[in-house]
Amino acid sequence: MARVRRENLRSVFILLFLNVAFFLLEHQDPEKYASLFRFEWGAVLQGEVWRVVTWQFTQAGEGWLEAISLFVTLLLLYMMGAAIEEEWGTRHFVSLFALSTLTSAGIAAWLGIPLLGTYFVYYTLLYVYAAAFPQHTLYLFGVIPVRFRLIALISFVALLYGVFAGGAANVAALAGSAVAFVYFLMLRIRIVIVRASQVPPVSPPAPVPRVDTIAMHNAARFAAMKHVIASGSAAEAERLIGQCDRDTVPNVNICPPADFKPDATDGYCVRCEGFAECSARYLRGRFAATAAAGSTAAAAAPASPPEPAPLV
Repeated sequence: MARVRRENLRSVFILLFLNVAFFLLEHQDPEKYASLFRFEWGAVLQGEVWRVVTWQFTQAGEGWLEAISLFVTLLLLYMMGAAIEEEWGTRHFVSLFALSTLTSAGIAAWLGIPLLGTYFVYYTLLYVYAAAFPQHTLYLFGVIPVRFRLIALISFVALLYGVFAGGAANVAALAGSAVAFVYFLMLRIRIVIVRASQVPPVSPPAPVPRVDTIAMHNAARFAAMKHVIASGSAAEAERLIGQCDRDTVPNVNICPPADFKPDATDGYCVRCEGFAECSARYLRGRFAATAAAGSTAAAAAPASPPEPAPLV
């Protein structure tokens, strides 16, 4: 989503270690632990600034219920936190934790109430994970599939119920998760905009090769001319001249007669739009010269003597 290479420092393992360490401290003397590590604004003002963060590492319940709570916290924190940190990077993941924790502490200070519990895992982290990975599924007891977004929805409904039921701590938890979720949405929108701006321009499609129909027709015309010239048929020449006249392109620029070479293959001429006009002109000139030569030879031939009259 936003991770940069080598940016992930695996801070989720630090949070896992802190949860276990504070659980051991809480298990030794719960009352002393609460008086020392829960969030109280008055104590913070007296210099006990660690309370702003340490209240997040406290498990609910007593006895074996507390142990189960620790197990669930560690499981969810590792599953969801590791995935989000891997996707975002450590900087954004730690920012998410800090926003959730400090906002909840600020609301608690404003309301004048203490805080003690793992609100980040069960609210903020769950909501962000369900939004970032809506298709991920948790298998309860390894058998029952439950979508994380369904779990997040149930958690959100329970949190809203606690808010309207008058639980001031629920107000602080809701505020912290809301601010952190807004941060997640802003980050997602920024990433979408950046990725959209980095999309390489779509190259125009490669032009489809155009079939050179002019060259095809002119090549056929060239073969017909060679056949007519070889046969010397005036009738065929007249027919081909008429076809060339019909195919002549008006107002096309043509080369001088000396440049037209029908007796040899010319790659330039067969691609020219004026080939039909040049062909008709050449055929007229050639067969007119042939007809004129035939007339001159007929005139120069001696007249045959008259046949003798038959005897009566």
